Amino acid sequence: MARALGLLSGGLDSTLATLLMRKAGIETVALTFVTPFFSAAKAKAASAAYGFELREINVAEEHLQKVVKNPRYGYGSNMNPCIDCHAFMLKKAGLIMEAEGFDFIYTGEVLGQRPMSQNPNALKTVAKASGYGDRILRPLSAGRLTPTPMEENGLVKRELLGSLYGRGRKTQMALAEEMGMSEYPAPGGGCLLTDPGFSRRLKDLLHHQPDCRSGQIEMLKHGRHFRLSPHSKLIVGRNHDDNTRLQALMLQAGEGITSIELLDQPGPLGLFSGRGDDLEPAAAIVAGYTPGQEARRVQAGEKVLTVRPMDKSAAREYIL
Repeated sequence: MARALGLLSGGLDSTLATLLMRKAGIETVALTFVTPFFSAAKAKAASAAYGFELREINVAEEHLQKVVKNPRYGYGSNMNPCIDCHAFMLKKAGLIMEAEGFDFIYTGEVLGQRPMSQNPNALKTVAKASGYGDRILRPLSAGRLTPTPMEENGLVKRELLGSLYGRGRKTQMALAEEMGMSEYPAPGGGCLLTDPGFSRRLKDLLHHQPDCRSGQIEMLKHGRHFRLSPHSKLIVGRNHDDNTRLQALMLQAGEGITSIELLDQPGPLGLFSGRGDDLEPAAAIVAGYTPGQEARRVQAGEKVLTVRPMDKSAAREYIL
């Protein structure tokens, strides 16, 4: 029996591709990659639902440094370097394939589904950049693509593969029903790099701290973010859960971050990094996210400051 490694996000397409491979008599092992921008949650759910063998691989730091910071093929509409990212994951899968004797790699990509990253030229570019172009199968659209060596040598029967094309999901949904898939995630939302708000924060971080590491990316997911100056930044928690997560991330980050908290009443947690002359405006912004305009006492690191809350409309000037 042929053995294949598949890239599994846990969405409809990658799950269908794995089910199709199993129906074609291929022994499958699914890989899911974890970074600050996407998790293994959906892949784990799909694996539990359909009995897939799943390997979770954390590539957070390498993905940030090699893919996100300087993508060879550029970004999409936001900070999403989709071509570089797909090639990166396929190269990782290819190394495992070679080391463990798998026959080929497969993905859930559908020809024409994403105009920028799943058109014919983009699929060829990804395959070539990965270094394993002749051992990558896209089973959902194989009937519309040039036959692969795996199909030509009979390792996979081409007539058992799909011919899906385009952005619609009706064909996938019909195939899902045929495969016994009763529930599956809604499309999109899997990668934070496609989110405009998150992308603004990330672009700001990379501009001001190009040597940032993956731990700093986690902070971009929580709170309100303010750029006070080229040297200083503030994060303000939105609610209790935000405050708790930001507190934990501050402890992990170690030195370089000053916590800002109101002394005489409950309020949001602020995390400040930067120059001392921006600390008082930061404290005023934190104080501004509580009711009233009277002066407040604020604990800012080792200092106790008395500040007048900054009006939210004024604070918006700095928000990312």
